[in-house]
This record gives sequence, structure tokens and C-alpha cells, in this order.
Amino acid sequence: MDPITHFLTGACIGRAGFNRKTAYATLAAVLAAEAADLDIVWGFAGPVEGLKHHRGITHTFVAVPVVAAVIVGAVWLVSRWTRRNEERRKSAAPPAPTHPMRRKTDRIEASAPPPEPERTTPALQPLRWGWLYLTALVASLSHLLLDWTNNYGLRPFFPFNPRWYEGSFVVIYEPVLWALFFLALFMPWVLGLADHEMGARKVPFRGQGWAIFALAGMVVLWCWRWAEHAQGLELVKNAQVASEPVVRMALEPYLVNPYRWHAILETRDFYQTAEVNTRTGEIVSDPERDVMYKPTDTPAVEAAKQTLLGRVYLDWGSWAVVQDLGPEPVKGMAAPELPPNRRWTTVEFSDLRFHYRFLPPQDQAGRSVLSGFVYIVDGRDDAGEAMGGREQR
Repeated sequence: MDPITHFLTGACIGRAGFNRKTAYATLAAVLAAEAADLDIVWGFAGPVEGLKHHRGITHTFVAVPVVAAVIVGAVWLVSRWTRRNEERRKSAAPPAPTHPMRRKTDRIEASAPPPEPERTTPALQPLRWGWLYLTALVASLSHLLLDWTNNYGLRPFFPFNPRWYEGSFVVIYEPVLWALFFLALFMPWVLGLADHEMGARKVPFRGQGWAIFALAGMVVLWCWRWAEHAQGLELVKNAQVASEPVVRMALEPYLVNPYRWHAILETRDFYQTAEVNTRTGEIVSDPERDVMYKPTDTPAVEAAKQTLLGRVYLDWGSWAVVQDLGPEPVKGMAAPELPPNRRWTTVEFSDLRFHYRFLPPQDQAGRSVLSGFVYIVDGRDDAGEAMGGREQR
């Protein structure tokens, strides 16, 4: 899922009750809920390296306890730094007067404003390391669970099992979840302001009920979408959408609307897409527009599959399509400059999971933002690789 969803999920996990058990629980939950996506730093090595390592080892069950331990270590550093600052502030404060007798200077002292009360950092809960580690562990697992729900997928059992798994019933970013979590984190603040205006006693750990409500609402939304996804697959399976026997099919989600789905069907000769409405049972597919015949394998295609981009893309793309586009320049990558006796061609890698109206194209040709390209010279030599308008150096 997107970073906002992970951040808000971690905040709600911390406020759902763990902050009643240990100090820094919400901080640990937020950091652990986001930590797995630190693998985006591989993107600095190029877009292909970014694709290769994104949702890699940091998104596995093997890494979860390690990530939780690292987060606890980071929180220990924060707590140590906070404690040292507090001790330094206390040592720098002027000593309080100890003699109770009145002196001639009492009138001068009385005319001066009273000293500010000593400020101390409130410690509503002690720091319990076991509870803190459990908080980070749960938040780390939430990252894997959230990423599994969408259609990008992850490999939770890597390196023992390299298979990608995807639930495909929630989009990578879901505004309904944003609204739910923002409500859970905003309403306690509003109610706290109201209590302050009325002079009511401050309630510690406000917002637990709202946090639990948001997390439960997320699960309810998942169950609803899961049921609609299963119903949509059954509708497509029972309908005669394609003119040939279907080898496999998939159903991809849309934003917000749990009744609208994008179906992909594969036959021996072609791919066909359809729009599915699980509320009405309607399936719309135009054989003239929604059929894509499988491209022919050329020597350039076979050579492109052996490149770094080809190996990485085919490992990840469960609905990958590879086609020879001919000598077509690609945005963000200069065309090869060759002598007249040599020829080059562009090979495109795309994934049908992301070829529908939910995702905006990156260029006028309607290519997906997750498409990759390789220049192949003379049907065998790699002359450049690019994704998302960035060239792999």
C-alpha cells in the first residue's frame, strides 16, 4: 500500500491499546509499519534495480522480527537522547531557595514575577521493552498484510519460496481507508479541545476506541471486497466472454467502488479484458476493442528476456507481455546511434494487471507507468534499459 496508509495504520495500532502498556508505543508502531519500504533506496541505483529489490527481503516473514528489533533499537536511542536532554535541562536550572526566613529583600522578591514551574516530561507509562517489541512486531506484520491485499503483490516466504502472492481486492492506495484512519486520529483531538473548553478533566490515552473502530473498519472493508472479488471471478467464469477456452483469469480492483472490477482472461491465442459489475452482474467486453493477440517472439524479444530488466520483470510480472515495437524511441532513453549496416529495435515489457483505466498512462501512447523497455541491436545486443521514463545506467 501507499506510505500514508501504512503510517496511519501504525498510528492506530499504537493507539489501539499498546500505548497503555509502554511508552513510545505509537512511535514504534509508526516506524515499524513504514520500515519495510526502506527498500526504495535501491531506486537510486536505477529503475530496474528498484523493481528488483522493491518488496523484496524487507517484505518477508524472515525480516519481520529483525525489523521489529531494529525499530526497538531506534526507539532506545530516542529515549536515551530524550532522557539526556531532560537531565541536562535540570542540571542547568538555578537551585531553588532553601532558607524559609524572611529577609530585607523580601519586598523586592515579592515584586518580581514568580518563577515558572519546573517542566518535566510526563511519563504516563514506563518503557517496557517486551511490550515495545511486540508493538513493533505487530506493526511490521501489518505492512505485509496490507501489501498482500493489492494487486502488486509480495513474496512473504522469500528466500525459501520465491513465489509472488497478491490478494488483488484493494487498490494500492484506497481513499476509503484514508478517510477512516483520519477520522480515527482527528476525532479524539477535537473531543479533547471540547473537554478543554469545558474545563473537564484531561483523559489519558484518548482515542483507543476510535483506533479500534478504524482497524475493525479496515477488516470489514477487506472482507466486503474479498467477497465481491470472489463473486466477480465466478461471474466471469460462468459467462462466455472469450471465443476460445480460457486458460486463466484475474480480477483487478478499482478505487472506492467495491462493485467495479477489471477482468483479464487469457486464451491460447489472445488476451481479453472485460469490465465487471458485481452489483448488477453485468459484464462488458468488446471483442473489437478489448482483445489483444499474443505478440510473436522475435530474436530481439528472446534477447531482451535475458537482460537484467527482462529477468526481473518476468519474475515479478504475473501477467507480463513482451513485444517487439520496432525502431521506436522511448521517453527518457536516447535511441542508439549506429552505423548504417546495423539495426536496432525496442522491446516493451508490460503487465496487464496495470493496463486499465484506473491507472493514468505515462505518455500519449497509453503505456503504463510500470512498463519497461530494452533497446536490442541486431537482435542480440542490449543497448539500453529504461522504466518509468528513467534509464538504467
